[in-house]
Amino acid sequence: MKIGFDAKRVFHNTTGLGNYSRDLIRILAKFYPKSTYYLYNPKPKKVYRLELTQSMHEVLPNTKFWKKYSSLWRQTAVLKQIKSDGVDVFHGLSGEIPRGLTKNKIKSVVTIHDLIFMRYPKLYSFFDRKIHFKKFKYAAKNANKVIAISEQTKKDIITFFKIDPSKIEVVYQGCNNVFKEERSVIEKKEFLDKYKIPDTFLLNVGTIEERKNALSIVKAVKEIDIPLVIVGRKTKYYTQIENYIQKNNLENKIYFLEGLTLKELSTVYQLAEVFIYPSIFEGFGIPIIEALFSKTPVITSKEGVFPEAGGPNSLYVDPYNIKEMIEAIELLLKSKNKKEEMVNKGFDFVQQFNDEIIAKKIKAIYKEL
Repeated sequence: MKIGFDAKRVFHNTTGLGNYSRDLIRILAKFYPKSTYYLYNPKPKKVYRLELTQSMHEVLPNTKFWKKYSSLWRQTAVLKQIKSDGVDVFHGLSGEIPRGLTKNKIKSVVTIHDLIFMRYPKLYSFFDRKIHFKKFKYAAKNANKVIAISEQTKKDIITFFKIDPSKIEVVYQGCNNVFKEERSVIEKKEFLDKYKIPDTFLLNVGTIEERKNALSIVKAVKEIDIPLVIVGRKTKYYTQIENYIQKNNLENKIYFLEGLTLKELSTVYQLAEVFIYPSIFEGFGIPIIEALFSKTPVITSKEGVFPEAGGPNSLYVDPYNIKEMIEAIELLLKSKNKKEEMVNKGFDFVQQFNDEIIAKKIKAIYKEL
C-alpha cells in the first residue's frame, strides 16, 4: 500500500502537530515496513527529528514555480505528484487535505486535533478563525474518513461541522519513545547542573499562553514551599506571569526553560515530583501522556478531554480554583503512598497509548478505504 502524508509539520514544527505527525509516520513504518510512505513537504526542512527509513520518501515541489509558491502547491498542485506516485490513501495530519483528491479517485483521511478556534474564538484573530474554519470544514466534509484524537474532539466535529458520527474514528495519540526510556542518575544530575534548577520541583510543560493557564500554578506555588519549573515557548501571556512573579517576590522560586531536546524533556519529567497541567481546553493533552510514561503523578483539569488522557488515577481540579490546586499538590507531597499508587496505576493506564495499538488502528482505517 502507498500512503501519502501532508508532511509540512513533520519537517517544520517542533511541538504538538509536528510530534503527532512524526510519531505516526515512524510507528507505521516500524510495524508496516512493506508499505511505502510519501511525505509531501512544501519547502526544505528545518526540523530533523524524523529519521527516514527505506520505506519513507520525502517529496518536495518539482518545479521552480511551485518551490516559490509552496503554500499554494500544498493545497492544490501537490495533487499531480500524488497521482504520479500512485498513492492509494492520502492522510492530512493536521486538519487539511489538498483539493481534488475525490475527483481523482484517491481515498483520503484527515486528522483533526481540536476545534479550539471555535470554542475559544477570542484566542485567535478574525482572519485566522476564518481560514481555520474553511480548511477544517472542507477536509471534514470531503475526506473519506476523519480521525479525531479524542472523544471530545469527535463531539466538537459533529457539533460545529455537522459531520455524520459514523464517518469519524477516535484514535488516541501516543508519544515519542524517548519518554518511555529511564534516564540514568548521571543524566539527571547533568541536567540539574546544566540548567541550575533545584533537585525537587513541580513541573508544567507547554507553550506559555493564556489557554495553558500556567499563572494558576504560579499562584498556587506562592503558598507552597516547593519551586516550579515551566518548560515552553513564551508568548505575550508570559508578561502576566512575570509581573505576578515580580510583584510577589517569587524570582527564586519559578524557573523557565525553553528549547530543550526531547531527551532533556524526558529527563525533566522524570525528575519532577508532580506534573501539573491546568489547561482550559485541549484536543487531547499529550504532555499528560508523557508524564504518565515518565512515572510522574499528574494533576490536571477536571472538564473536557483531560480525564481521557489522565485516566482514573490522576487528580482533577478546577483550573482556576487555586485552593483546590494547592490541596491536590500538598496531598501528593505529603503522602508517599498516594503518590506511588498514582504512579503505578497511571503507568498501567497509559499502556493503551503504545505504538503498536495506534499503528494497528490507523492501518485498519487505511485498509478499510
